Amino acid sequence: MTDPRIKKLAEILVNYSVKIKKGDTVRIGSDSEAKPLILEIYKLVIQKGAFPILNIGLEGTPYIYYKYASEEQLKRFPKLALHEVKNSDAFISIGAEYNTKELTTVNPKKISIRRKITYPISKVVLAKDNWVGCEFPTNALAQDAEMSLQEFEDFMYNSTNIDWNKMSKKQDKLKKILDKGKTVRIVAKDTDLTFSIKGRKGIKCDGHRNMPDGEVFIAPVETTVEGHIKYTYPAIYGGREVDGIYLEFKKGAVVKATAEKGESFLKAMINTDKGSKYLGEFGIGLNPGITKFVKQILFDEKMIGTIHLALGMAYKEGGGKNDSAVHWDMIKDLRKGGAFYVDGKCIQKNGKFTFKL
Repeated sequence: MTDPRIKKLAEILVNYSVKIKKGDTVRIGSDSEAKPLILEIYKLVIQKGAFPILNIGLEGTPYIYYKYASEEQLKRFPKLALHEVKNSDAFISIGAEYNTKELTTVNPKKISIRRKITYPISKVVLAKDNWVGCEFPTNALAQDAEMSLQEFEDFMYNSTNIDWNKMSKKQDKLKKILDKGKTVRIVAKDTDLTFSIKGRKGIKCDGHRNMPDGEVFIAPVETTVEGHIKYTYPAIYGGREVDGIYLEFKKGAVVKATAEKGESFLKAMINTDKGSKYLGEFGIGLNPGITKFVKQILFDEKMIGTIHLALGMAYKEGGGKNDSAVHWDMIKDLRKGGAFYVDGKCIQKNGKFTFKL
């Protein structure tokens, strides 16, 4: 018997997040580990009178690809994939990792090259603005979170199967502050960073693009970032873990980047393209069900009491202009001695807001 929480999550994704309607072509991408959720989504899409396209990965293929692919293969543009996304109306992507460390030994330059080549496909999906990314609880994710599978399932569904309309209303007040704001300052241990948000608009993340969701973000004005930041947790990107990240910014660009672990990968990603040196996002975590770091950015960036900053691509709907094949979120925990300010007014201190949401 299917876990009723899986059925509930499928209903949220299909009926709330992407709002599937009759006649839609729906691209469902995942791996075999997520079979129970895939089947529930597939059934609902069929019942809607829509047309599902399944893209199911096979464990081990990413490692084989990056280990053996030649430069010619890495740089070949996937025309069929572009045709498919151009002719799709909605996109549901489900992460279902069986080995989160699969690409640890892969040359980071290969990953960087491939991301640049496939970036135009991502831009098409983003422009259609009817997509959602979700995770499915697997043993690999539970191990990273240092939980049993049952504990991780409880943790995940407590953060996804909630009243998203209510969450959306709670985010309105924070969005208004960001919309009116001109300058942000973040202060914490080994951190003093400022940037302008003048003319930019805050974006509510209320279950339509990520699941779990629960943040409000805004795009910094690209050339205004000044100062330094030491991130609290490891940042994971493309299966690679980088820890102890320290960045210095001048006129918006990263001018110094160090890490206690994975420094060469960090520098390779920062040098992917012109935009990967600049910030594309400043986000504020708001999901009350996420209180613990679990090494999955889809969860961790929503953690209550934290902020995150993303190197690279800015989402254009809020006025952000930075363009890059990279979008890499990195988290700063403010719950133990940190704060952020908007136009000199303290908005959050020690992980608690100075006003009632």
